[in-house]
Amino acid sequence: MDHLQSHRMEMLSIAVALVAIGAGCLDPESFKEFKLVKRVQLSHNVAKFTFALPTPTSILGLPIGQHMSCRGIDSLGEEVIKAYTPTTLDSDIGYFELVIKMYPQGRMSHHFRQLREGDYLAVKGPKGRFKYQPGQVRAFGMLAGGTGITPMFQVARAILENPDDKTNIHLVYANVTFEDILLKEEIDNLAASFPNRFKVYYVLNNLNQSLEGWEGGIGFVSKEMIQTHCPAPAPDIKILRCGPPPMNKAMAAHLNDLGYTTQMQFQF
Repeated sequence: MDHLQSHRMEMLSIAVALVAIGAGCLDPESFKEFKLVKRVQLSHNVAKFTFALPTPTSILGLPIGQHMSCRGIDSLGEEVIKAYTPTTLDSDIGYFELVIKMYPQGRMSHHFRQLREGDYLAVKGPKGRFKYQPGQVRAFGMLAGGTGITPMFQVARAILENPDDKTNIHLVYANVTFEDILLKEEIDNLAASFPNRFKVYYVLNNLNQSLEGWEGGIGFVSKEMIQTHCPAPAPDIKILRCGPPPMNKAMAAHLNDLGYTTQMQFQF
């Protein structure tokens, strides 16, 4: 474990240095194409897409917590552009990965459903208002819904894999059903590897089956859940939220009622 963490930190240091001299593969002004080298179906409507960078030592050049625009063609043959956050970091050299949930009527979902290994995806970036520096807060509370987990996972990985960053993380992750939980194995591995610094609380809207021993929440994320599982309001904490618009609106109201100032909140 120590050797693996040391190797990751070495790769992260190299990646940071390369970003500093502008060696990332992204262009904020124009789309660049990346080849799909592996597609793994994770469930009936979720797949992991692995894209190759130009060389085995290339890095994407995406700052922590930021996203990129992906361009595709919808079912009517019209161009569509949508923002996504990779689940990989710049310490993952030579490739990047997207975990995509494909909705029946989603315009960009159609494009990803059609993508096959060997095809190319047009990408532009980085984009986003989130700026992260290690140790800038004592703790993060994270309120994620559905595919809103991807920026949270990226930030959590970056923090936990940096031995110099002591930030604690409290994740509340809501989904409709158990099957909808994205990256569950990876999230649980982080919780097991960093039990004192990373806590996760799952919430299911519909517990439509008997999940023996289920210890998570049921229904919608409530003020009480936030109080119990997120750091209390303080100048040195921040609550991040990312989910469907109705959830974002409800979480903002809950946070305001609980005394979290606008400076303590950030919405992806």
